[in-house]
Amino acid sequence: MSTANETVPAGSYAYTDTLEGVYYGPKCVETALPKLLDTLGAKRALIVTGKSLRDKTGIVTKIENILRKSNAFGATFSEIGEHTPEAGIENGVSKFREVDADIIVSVGGGSPIDASKAIIFRLQQQRAQETSGKEPEFLRQIAIPTTLSAAEYTCGAGYTNKQGDKVLVSHQELSPAGIILDAELTLSTPEQLWLSTGMRALDHAVESLYRPGVPLPMKKLCHAAIADLFRFLVLSKKDSEDLVARQRLQVASWMSLWPRKIERHSSLGLSHTLGHKLGATYGIPHGITSCLTLAPVVNLQAEIASQEDKEYLAEALFYLREPSTGSVDGDVRKLSHMIASLVQKLGLQRTLSQYGVLTADIEQIAVRAVGQEDEELLSKVKIILESIH
Repeated sequence: MSTANETVPAGSYAYTDTLEGVYYGPKCVETALPKLLDTLGAKRALIVTGKSLRDKTGIVTKIENILRKSNAFGATFSEIGEHTPEAGIENGVSKFREVDADIIVSVGGGSPIDASKAIIFRLQQQRAQETSGKEPEFLRQIAIPTTLSAAEYTCGAGYTNKQGDKVLVSHQELSPAGIILDAELTLSTPEQLWLSTGMRALDHAVESLYRPGVPLPMKKLCHAAIADLFRFLVLSKKDSEDLVARQRLQVASWMSLWPRKIERHSSLGLSHTLGHKLGATYGIPHGITSCLTLAPVVNLQAEIASQEDKEYLAEALFYLREPSTGSVDGDVRKLSHMIASLVQKLGLQRTLSQYGVLTADIEQIAVRAVGQEDEELLSKVKIILESIH
């Protein structure tokens, strides 16, 4: 076969400076957490989590006990709500200082992990003002995720300010220093949250196939992640106690957003951009926004993406062991259809109207997502929003 019509790969990759280790496997938290504390020289940890995880499961108590055995437990802070409200971040900064902590251990989904990054960012600003001369080193986070949202692999953090708008903080030093993927700790995660954040991971993997600047090896990891997410989300829905499926899903989430050093955190693609505009404003969980937007956005790529990007999307069918339609555009549309079918199989079909989005709001959401300069794109985005309303 000739490569005459193919683009010669070119790019670059650098690993994040902060990451000291990713540990995965059931029960691995018992050995991984003390090991990471030792590696990082941490003496007193503040656990950052949410109220429901603290009150309705034994997970936070388990982490507290592991920290106590290492004489490293400072306190547990559980004021982190969905979409990471700013008040929780401010109170987290105060708690961190109050207990004289030197590291954060985040436990839960994207909200506590992002909140921890925002807390560290604010602490860094405060400490820089308090010290003259050399800027102090950033404090570190060990992330213990219980969902599949993959916030632990990025250097950016989104939170909701007091006006209700999404705010992004980003710095290379905010990427967590340790990540622990223990499938046993996910068993009490509510089914809708678990499966919908799996769709969020699928969103990461699919949109990375047409995100500018993603290096070729990461695109191959995304193809592998897509295949595993399709397979193991269905198995996890069938049997919520299946630890093999849950552990494979955690690794697939890791592959969907493989850690890399980038100058600044940015949105992956149109599905993510729409998700950010819908999420905080209407209280739609990010996993659910992916269920709403990913399939129609992929379908749109058959019209607007570059040939190279369409080919990467079409190649996903090979990894999914699905026959080609005979054309690249047809394959992209088939992938879109398969994503929509997966959402249905997982029982995650939703509409914007279920979350109080009015038909009259559609124009403004589209403008906030893509601006007004490209009228044709704006029109297509409005059609997408109308189709999921």
